Amino acid sequence: MPTISKTNFFDTAEGAEIVRELHQMEQSDGFVTLPSYSANTELYSDNLMPFVDKHVSYLKSHPSTNPQHYISNLRMMTRVR
Repeated sequence: MPTISKTNFFDTAEGAEIVRELHQMEQSDGFVTLPSYSANTELYSDNLMPFVDKHVSYLKSHPSTNPQHYISNLRMMTRVR
């Protein structure tokens, strides 16, 4: 899969697949996917950014990142042992 060079990457089938994989990780008991603190109270009134939002936001702000490699590394780092 190519890097995220298109501004509308998450509107494509590849982008939807990345989001689907993140949701699967979030719903699985095999990964630590706790929400993260966010200072943006307009978007997150409880100051908690969901796992999927956090990683989609990262990929959007780092368009040269290969999304498949990112997901692979994320799986290794968040796997429950």
